[in-house]
Amino acid sequence: MALRRVGFSALRIGPDLWVNNGRTFVTTAFLSRRLPPLGSMPNEEIDVANLDSLEKYRSYTRYFRQAQEAKNKPVWWKTYRSHVEKADPEHGAERVDIGLPYHQTCRTKEARVRRQVMKDNKRNAELEQASRLRTLRISLDGVEETWRETSAPFQLKRLADHYGVFRDLFPMSYFLPQVTLHISYSQENRGQVHYGNQLTATEAASVPQVSFAAEEGSLWTLLLTCPDEHLVDNEAEYIHWLVGNIPGGAVQDGEELCHYLPPFPSRGTGFHRYIYILFRQDRRISFQEDIRPSPCHSLVERTFKTIDFYRKHQNSMTPAGLAFFQSQWDQSVTSTFHHTLSESLIVQTKTHDCERLKRFLGTMKTNTHRGDEDHNEGVTNHLFLQSNNWVHKFLSLIQTCAPPQRWPADINKHRPPCFHSHSSL
Repeated sequence: MALRRVGFSALRIGPDLWVNNGRTFVTTAFLSRRLPPLGSMPNEEIDVANLDSLEKYRSYTRYFRQAQEAKNKPVWWKTYRSHVEKADPEHGAERVDIGLPYHQTCRTKEARVRRQVMKDNKRNAELEQASRLRTLRISLDGVEETWRETSAPFQLKRLADHYGVFRDLFPMSYFLPQVTLHISYSQENRGQVHYGNQLTATEAASVPQVSFAAEEGSLWTLLLTCPDEHLVDNEAEYIHWLVGNIPGGAVQDGEELCHYLPPFPSRGTGFHRYIYILFRQDRRISFQEDIRPSPCHSLVERTFKTIDFYRKHQNSMTPAGLAFFQSQWDQSVTSTFHHTLSESLIVQTKTHDCERLKRFLGTMKTNTHRGDEDHNEGVTNHLFLQSNNWVHKFLSLIQTCAPPQRWPADINKHRPPCFHSHSSL
């Protein structure tokens, strides 16, 4: 029995050794196919054994400068940037600054003035006593004014890029908002427009009060547009307000080219962006081609593109200010459509298998709901379409079948009637 086990083990060792040798041979052959790198590897010139001999950056500015040079240096290996640029050729492309020139002060002079102010504050006994007794009050208006004079234009540009304002209104372009817009829909602070805050459509139903600092004799143009609420063309906008040739900062004295229209975001589409743009004019402009009839209640006539408007007048105006808010559907939107725009609210209900229902119903119906309280439980999409001449070609989009009724099962269709006999006892 023991000899049999030894013989069996010897027979099994042979194939196992052959398999192991085969695996080793395959692994060795695979390693031999690896080619050397096509160029120098990152940090190959650094002597790891003597790290103390490396040059110190000594400041964040020098480190950031060298990091940017290393980032933009061409390399032989594949990078994420090359992959993204291949998928999206416009990714990382240089954009054009179409705004007013920014006059930045000398950093050295600014730092010198700041150090002098800090020294004066340290020598001020009253400030020291107020700080020690915790009675020191800082003027927030002064802080905001300093912020607007220093880093506000750059931070507002980053905020506008985050919300896609320049991408949708000025493709491949941007500008630094240097003129502050003060926009308020009510006398209280809750109706103010800042940079992406949320306002209800009810709060923005009336014409706002707009003011900004301007030199005497200067001319301006104020635009309010929405790139998210167009019902037919995703690339188009709806113009809500346009005032041109504004003298100084008096918006009420300008030429109203298109009267104010309240926001009307469609239900179920989330928040829409409503963007105010202020243009500085070099001279008085004739806006004969941009004037809308007053009042303008046609969405076709309110179809608008900011980039086309700017290209038409780019030799005479420059974007200088920016403010925007977000809004979503509420009950005032339905009132705006029915009373202001005189349009019908057409609702698309849940679709069913029309071919199957034709055998039972025979006809197809279109559900058109009007009114404020006329809503269906199966609503999946809301389309606000004009009820006169320009929506007939879109009626095919909203034709649906009526919901199936309660019909008897097919198994009982051809069953003979059952008669029960009752016998009297």
